[in-house]
Amino acid sequence: MIIAIDGPSASGKSTLGRMLARELNLLYIDTGSMYRAVALAVMESSVNSNDDLAVGSLAGRVDIDLLGNPNSLRVLLEGRDVTEAIRSEEVTHMSSIISTIPAVRRAMVERQRELAARGAVLNGRDIGTVVFPKADVKFFLTAVPQERAQRRYEEDRAEDSDTDFEATFAEMSERDRRDETRADSPLVCAADAIVVDSTGLSIDEVFLKMMAAVKESTKNKKAC
Repeated sequence: MIIAIDGPSASGKSTLGRMLARELNLLYIDTGSMYRAVALAVMESSVNSNDDLAVGSLAGRVDIDLLGNPNSLRVLLEGRDVTEAIRSEEVTHMSSIISTIPAVRRAMVERQRELAARGAVLNGRDIGTVVFPKADVKFFLTAVPQERAQRRYEEDRAEDSDTDFEATFAEMSERDRRDETRADSPLVCAADAIVVDSTGLSIDEVFLKMMAAVKESTKNKKAC
């Protein structure tokens, strides 16, 4: 089974993806972590981040792997555990830039398909439209921008007490704009995706909605 979860920043994709993968005993693939790993590889190399050709070439040859269960997923870059390193603000910013490069996206899509060959829950921004357009179940998670920004703000504030809500909101809005307007694989809701608006809902409430949809889809396929 392939379950695709797309949506904008701080819509709950990662948390809910892990919950679904654990419940369904599937591999969990956080595609955002893969782009972050490429971003870190660029930052640690002599490659100019403005050189799309060079960055794309690096993305195509660098070795990125995901290990562990949904609750303890580890990201490996050339065999080195970079799970914590890719969460820095600098890597996050670089990731949002290099992820717009078509060659980078093509390289990551190929790797994501390889990893998910045995079934998986994947989250990202183009899973249901590009990576797995024939996924068994597609979700598009969303919430009003203010609530998404508040979630991200609370996460960041736990790490840095100087985090500013307005700055978090502005950064998230800019990330959304880049994702929605990029020429290659923009963030869009697949025509056959199940849209779940989590505004005002708890994670558990959203999870129950998603599990009900998965069970309904499975039941329908068996009936056919």
